Amino acid sequence: MMSWLTQLLPAAVRLGFKPLKYFVDSVFRAKVVPVPGSVVYCDLWLMVEHSGIHVGDGQISNIVVDGLAESTVSLSGPASFTTKSQLGRKIYVSCDSDGAVGHSAVARRAASHLGERAFYGLVIKNCHQFSTRCVDVAGRAESASLLDRALSMLPDETWEPTMAVLKRAARDQLGATKWRLWDWSDDEQDDPPEPDWQAHEDHFRQLPLNAASIEQIRAELAAARDYEAEIADEVIPYPIRQRLRGFSRTLGDISERYEQVKGFLAACPGADFSHADLQAGSDEFAALAEHLRNNARIRELARQMGRGYISEQRKQQARVPQASRSEVHGTHRSDDLMRMLPSELLHLEDETLETLFYARLLEKNLLTYELSGTWLVNGETTETRRKRTGPVVACLDTSGSMHGAPILKAKALLLAIASILKQEDRSLHLLLFGSAGEIREFSMDGRNDAAGLLKFLQQGFGGGTDFESPLRRALEIIRRQADYLKADVLMISDGDCALSPEFASQLKIQKEVLDCSVYSVLCAGSRVEDGFSNEVVVL
Repeated sequence: MMSWLTQLLPAAVRLGFKPLKYFVDSVFRAKVVPVPGSVVYCDLWLMVEHSGIHVGDGQISNIVVDGLAESTVSLSGPASFTTKSQLGRKIYVSCDSDGAVGHSAVARRAASHLGERAFYGLVIKNCHQFSTRCVDVAGRAESASLLDRALSMLPDETWEPTMAVLKRAARDQLGATKWRLWDWSDDEQDDPPEPDWQAHEDHFRQLPLNAASIEQIRAELAAARDYEAEIADEVIPYPIRQRLRGFSRTLGDISERYEQVKGFLAACPGADFSHADLQAGSDEFAALAEHLRNNARIRELARQMGRGYISEQRKQQARVPQASRSEVHGTHRSDDLMRMLPSELLHLEDETLETLFYARLLEKNLLTYELSGTWLVNGETTETRRKRTGPVVACLDTSGSMHGAPILKAKALLLAIASILKQEDRSLHLLLFGSAGEIREFSMDGRNDAAGLLKFLQQGFGGGTDFESPLRRALEIIRRQADYLKADVLMISDGDCALSPEFASQLKIQKEVLDCSVYSVLCAGSRVEDGFSNEVVVL
């Protein structure tokens, strides 16, 4: 069973494909004992493994890191071989349909390097490179000349030191078509409980889709499909096979969805959208991406919204920020290693606590010093700029006449504005309106909630248009919420509106009292000015 420490690991490890594979391998597949020359490996982390060569009597020749970037080829038993594993104490062995496979020449080659010391790195001279070079001897053992064997010792500049290459070499040289668990005695070798298959699928559906996550998803998909092919001729319960297929199908759907919407994702920098977030509104993404990328007026409006706007000319003249003071304000939890408390370093002296240290680092949960200070940019302090930076209250007309191109332009504008506001740690309060009294609200603060905004924008009223209700509510938000002092009001519609003389007079007074501005954006129509907008813009 996996140790309690695995509960501290990120969900990417606990809910990846490897735990599903462990369950099937432990419960439904026969375990084996390696022979001399078998390739063995254990999983250390997500997509990270440690490999070696079994040389006999339960001993493994492998690279052991014993200093900063220094390593020694050493003999390890199963327990010490898996010391650094964060996914249990399980070891996989190269096999074919009948059991473990190896070669005596591979074992001799691995044993001949014992005691050698060298530089160790993830790319050069790592454990997979060492193991693969040993395995390659099997193909030459019976026929290679002394010269051929000497040449095989020379460095290979095109070497690809990955687990995939090692497995390919084991297949070609040893006939290893399967990888089964080693049946060695250990307290943690009990069968694991059945995983929550749905939770594993949901984890990937909820991952923010970006280049890094899709690479991970596709790597997991490739591993799942390879595994299904490996066990195709084995007796595995039908429900388990179905769950494996369902997991692969989910990852395949996510991969395909990414291809469909990657243009939209690229046009929303800083926004996090998962596969689940992108289920609704699928027909709109291509059009939204087009507006976000190519509508210059939308991009310009997004940049100008708010009192923190700085023109492109001033940005070009901006100097490097200078700190006028910086002092310790207290402690907080983060992943800032430069400001980490000395007490955290004590965890690195104990093997168990060392893993806890790295888990806390990944979770940004290390105790670190919190600094405070005043920074100068173009002669302005951060406090001054913060006071000049306000949120935005946006009012979106969702009447029937906004259907089609106008509403797509409006959504693209709001997504672009939300991206800018997030970068500046500013808030957005969105009002959807229709006829008199019809209002729905969504608040988006400095944290990313672009997915919530996208979902909220799928709603609407589809009836008539009343401007007084949203304007009245917008002024109320600015007046009652201290964080919205001096906010801008953005009215997005498709044409003319009518305000009663009484409300128009009140609006003018309230704008002066609250020191706020009203910008009107027309997604269609021909209105160029009115009595209440500071500026009218036609998209």
